[in-house]
Amino acid sequence: MLIELHYLPSLDYMAGLLRFDRVRIEAKEHYQKQSYRNRCYVLTSNKVDCLTVPVQDGTHKQPIRDVRIDNRQAWQDRHWRCLSAAYGKAPFFEYYAPYLEPVIRKQADFLFDLNLELLTICLHLLGQRVDLSLTDWYEKELFGKVFDARSRLNARQRESDYLFYQSWPYTQNFGNVFVPNLSIIDLLFCQGPTALDVLKKSQIRVVS
Repeated sequence: MLIELHYLPSLDYMAGLLRFDRVRIEAKEHYQKQSYRNRCYVLTSNKVDCLTVPVQDGTHKQPIRDVRIDNRQAWQDRHWRCLSAAYGKAPFFEYYAPYLEPVIRKQADFLFDLNLELLTICLHLLGQRVDLSLTDWYEKELFGKVFDARSRLNARQRESDYLFYQSWPYTQNFGNVFVPNLSIIDLLFCQGPTALDVLKKSQIRVVS
């Protein structure tokens, strides 16, 4: 599979990673605004909240590896305050937060590097090893058996349009109505060691 990097990826994204033996990360694309590349969604006491990493002069013409994070904004504090308020009382927050907090709080220079480090940590917390590699050049069209998932996941999709994921409800921290396809950290903080089992049960068996 070939896919771009996301910030604290959704369950749809993570279910896709577990489906393939080898995953290539698109490292030569141009940045796209209003995408999962710099945002994730978490469940708070009042609503689903969008956490956005601000970037400097992010345009469609800017290579993704050149996109700098705008650290003039105190986004790190806002993100961690939100995560602490949303998941501080979740069963596994105290176990997993120490892995994530230092990475979120440090002033990473580049969005790509931040996303890659957080993805690596999330896979580690799931207890999964995925054969990840970065692309050396951009290919508009792929040939052969590589599944092209680039830009096919977005927050505006209806549940019926998810690419790799179907709802398998688990106990979340707030509310009585299950909210599907949040960031992987919702599943990790709420389910801990059983998160991988939930994710596997959530996989769509036939992907088009």
